[in-house]
Amino acid sequence: MKLPWRMMMMTTRGRWRKPYLDFQCLSLRLPSNPPIRPYSAESHPQMSADLVKIMEQKMTSIELRTAHLQRLMNQPEMTAADYGRANKELRKFGGSMELIMELRAKQKEIDSLRTLIDECPEDKDMRDMAAEELSNAMEDENRLHHLLLKALLPKDDADERDCILEVRAGTGGEEASLFAMDIFKMYEKYSQKNGWKFEVVDIMESDLRGYKEASGSISGPGVYGKLKFERGIHRVQRIPVTEKSGRVHTSAVSVVILPQADEVDVQLRNEDLKIDTYRSGGAGGQSVNTTNSAVRVTHIPSGITVAIQDERSQHMNKAKALKVLCARLYEIERSRIQASRSRLRTEQIGSGDRSERIRTYNFPQGRVTDHRVGITCHSLDDMMQGEGLDIFIDALLLQQEMDAVASFGSL
Repeated sequence: MKLPWRMMMMTTRGRWRKPYLDFQCLSLRLPSNPPIRPYSAESHPQMSADLVKIMEQKMTSIELRTAHLQRLMNQPEMTAADYGRANKELRKFGGSMELIMELRAKQKEIDSLRTLIDECPEDKDMRDMAAEELSNAMEDENRLHHLLLKALLPKDDADERDCILEVRAGTGGEEASLFAMDIFKMYEKYSQKNGWKFEVVDIMESDLRGYKEASGSISGPGVYGKLKFERGIHRVQRIPVTEKSGRVHTSAVSVVILPQADEVDVQLRNEDLKIDTYRSGGAGGQSVNTTNSAVRVTHIPSGITVAIQDERSQHMNKAKALKVLCARLYEIERSRIQASRSRLRTEQIGSGDRSERIRTYNFPQGRVTDHRVGITCHSLDDMMQGEGLDIFIDALLLQQEMDAVASFGSL
């Protein structure tokens, strides 16, 4: 379910008030109180002159950078690596450049209509017709300004990437392991409903067949950008299957969402890797405990270790382990860069730290509460089937965009 900008409302004195929505399945109170009104194509009042001026500067910068990259790519002496980097940056500007070109054409149309009105002072029919067209053109210009504003807001370069999902049982013993399995399957079902590819990377089961640890690979357009706010502590309150007296226990699992890296982001050197093979453990079956198919990869400089035994093939387990290792190394580098930019940290919704409780699943009351944006959904069973998760995700993305708009002028 999409949460539109127009749910933000102004009082008669022109001051912001916090929005309040009351649907059948949720109540929402967003804590942010931004000084600048968020804009969108659905609701676009006239922008302030200062904001338009800032946008014009950014648009000019994009136009100049795009022209420079195009000249570089046309040079015959350019190496393949340099060409790839330039082409990647050029693609990043593609959507903005299309809007800029459309806006420039609309501005020329507006100038022509104004000139026509000035040159026909005595032709009332012509002036009326031109004035109507001018009004429509100015509405289109305003709409394009708002679309461009959204396109120019700071974005995480990793948002369009695939991701690695890691779920680990925390406090709560076997109940935490069982809930970790439920959470892992919830994301699997949510991925399937979105048409994404979900691939199990590795699962370490508990005695009751819950998941002590589980990891998966999720592939599709904009996967990391949709799921990145899911990382953190997910708390569950319910009666465990092992509880005979009917008491409600509280357990927790940690969820980690890592953007998948490619060879350009992370370059693994053979001398930095220690690769061990060993026999898979498990409940039995063909090739389990009979061949050295399990793989443990250790990155010596960082000390990170990834062990995979999910596949029967040693080569497939090695490939999965290297994929997870690359994702972890890429996230470490991203975190290092972000830690040096305090302004970017303040724009995030929650730190994503594993010690942070982000959501509570209360089974006796059939509700799920996200503590970052104050949303409570009373359709817990549907949520665990992969339904309704967009309620939380859209609200978090909305909050991120509101914060980015509020700080746009100072970027």
